[in-house]
Amino acid sequence: MQTNSKDKNDLFFVRFKDGEKLAFEHIFKNNYNYIVGFCSSFICDNDKAKSLAQEAFINLWINKGKINNFNGIKSFLYTYAKSECLNYIRHKKVISKYEDEYLQFKENKLNIEVLESFDFHSLEFIDLQELIQKSVKGLPEKCRIVFIMSRFDGKKNKEIADELNISIKAVEANISRALRFLKLKLAEYLPAILMQIILQYIS
Repeated sequence: MQTNSKDKNDLFFVRFKDGEKLAFEHIFKNNYNYIVGFCSSFICDNDKAKSLAQEAFINLWINKGKINNFNGIKSFLYTYAKSECLNYIRHKKVISKYEDEYLQFKENKLNIEVLESFDFHSLEFIDLQELIQKSVKGLPEKCRIVFIMSRFDGKKNKEIADELNISIKAVEANISRALRFLKLKLAEYLPAILMQIILQYIS
């Protein structure tokens, strides 16, 4: 089964390297929300996060000739996003000094330290996305729906409450429940340093 999956990935990678647009669209659809979510967890600006994610995919297409294997696709996207997030945060860090926003300054400093600590070429991080997906599937149905709407669809708590006809407190409770479940589930597989980023990633 693993061999078939590897062969499938290898064939897909060849299509991507050959510049097939359908292959690129598939990569975009399956990774865009994750890259946006990753950026958002550090820069706290959803519009900017979307812009950085789009830049990551544009640069992936431009530099596809430099990608050596299937796993290198995700590595490139996250590494590029990491670099751009660092640039953005460092810029805001300078601005925050002048605005005397001490807490924001400290948060930016922590984000920089966390981002710089990661090597996104590790197999462990590449497997993280699949691990998150499997963990989310293990959530109770209502909890999973609320979490996906919040985390993956980027909807606000009030929007979720209105769509599902539940209270905002119920939305918050389900999100908190999901985070507790995922924290326990992921802790079985991830070392402390990866837990630090995943908690920001899914919060």
